[in-house]
Amino acid sequence: MHVHRRRFLVRSLAALGGAGLSGAFGSLRAFAAATSQQAFPPGDFKALVCIFLNGGNDSFNTIVPYSAQAYADYRSSRTVLMANGGLAFDQATLQANALVPRAPVAGLPGGPPSDGANYGMHPAMAGLRGLFNDGRAAIVGNVGTLLHPTSQAAYQAGTVAVPPQLFSHSDQTTTWQTSRPDDANANGWGGRIADLLHAANSGAIPMCISLSNNNLFQRGDTQDSYSIDPSGVEKLSYLGEGPESWVIGPNAAGIAAWQALVAEGAQAHLFERAFADSSRKAVDNYEVVDAALSGAPTLATSFPDTPLGRQLRMAAQLVQVRGALGMARQVFFASVGNYDTHSYQIDDQQANLAQLSGAITAFQAAMDELGTADRVTTFTASDFGRTLGVNGDGTDHGWGGHHLVVGGAVRGARFYGAMPSLRANGNPDDTGYGQVIPTTAVDQYAATLARWFGVDTAGIATILPNLGRFASADLGFMS
Repeated sequence: MHVHRRRFLVRSLAALGGAGLSGAFGSLRAFAAATSQQAFPPGDFKALVCIFLNGGNDSFNTIVPYSAQAYADYRSSRTVLMANGGLAFDQATLQANALVPRAPVAGLPGGPPSDGANYGMHPAMAGLRGLFNDGRAAIVGNVGTLLHPTSQAAYQAGTVAVPPQLFSHSDQTTTWQTSRPDDANANGWGGRIADLLHAANSGAIPMCISLSNNNLFQRGDTQDSYSIDPSGVEKLSYLGEGPESWVIGPNAAGIAAWQALVAEGAQAHLFERAFADSSRKAVDNYEVVDAALSGAPTLATSFPDTPLGRQLRMAAQLVQVRGALGMARQVFFASVGNYDTHSYQIDDQQANLAQLSGAITAFQAAMDELGTADRVTTFTASDFGRTLGVNGDGTDHGWGGHHLVVGGAVRGARFYGAMPSLRANGNPDDTGYGQVIPTTAVDQYAATLARWFGVDTAGIATILPNLGRFASADLGFMS
């Protein structure tokens, strides 16, 4: 078997990563768990782009009320007796960055905020504010991990089960990405969608593509994910291809050893076979992806040179070559960190949200350029929200928080879900310690996206078995 030297990957395992082993063992656990739905008609393309904000974004300083009483409540939580005056924006700044929601449509959810207040967006987010006011972005209020609808009284009395380890980064990241806090071994809801819809794609490249290494969100029972660096897939340097290579030309001995290691049928142990299978798939996938990207014209849209900007630029390039890859459905995962703002929040959030806004705005412009704006939906997710109260010059781990959904198919310029009280004392919407109790479950958020993506009612029930506990299975923010 001849293998061209460019096919050797520095990401040969990351490209399929844990998903390859998960597929091997997942079949023992749920071999027939994923029954593929019927393929979609030719030309029926859609993509989901998850942007995970690692650390827990403070959404209460991202989407902020400025009308009189709501602002007073916000300021009561966000102002402390310290030299810098706390975290509260002044009303004039918020009003200058006002969100202009549209009226509700009869019979449909969404409209102005549920509390009747006027809201502004963080001043670093001019691009996203423009997308909202243009009707191409929506705000979903107070989303979080839930097992059941939960009130303050129920939480304090312990009469309703809540997700375990509520304020732990790792646990709540897992719960957000799986939406199964009652199942420690659950796959991600992005991966479960791919399990159901994989027959939509005619190519060999996995439906789930990560721009930010391996993640639980894209892990499925039968479907692998594919990881690609925003700059493209690198080569193995010791085989004479990478930028750090000290070898001139191909390393024949290394190539022969690699071929022997991954040769089909040559491994006796399950782990060895899984490794070899993942490696062969990664090599094959790279050849296809590299050829497709190399043959595509350069996008005219300029992306910011930031970690998220580079990830979304690669996502846009992969949408551009969807035909060459045989893609009718794609699920992308991107992520950025530094959202755990226990201190220096004002400066850190300014930088974080400027990066988020700039990258999403450029990505949406690229979708306009490609004519796919109404076929690609971008949405945010995060470990949890943050506390209402100020922790020095930052905030602590919270629970519920607001999220953004962007795209041409979004019923934008509207708020969905309930906006909580932000007042410091006597707040009926928090746990009693400043963590806001979610009023919209991740299950509902995920189900709304999955339905637009093409998952049928039976499939949604399979992906999100706890969904029936909540009032609505479709929040209405997708057209």
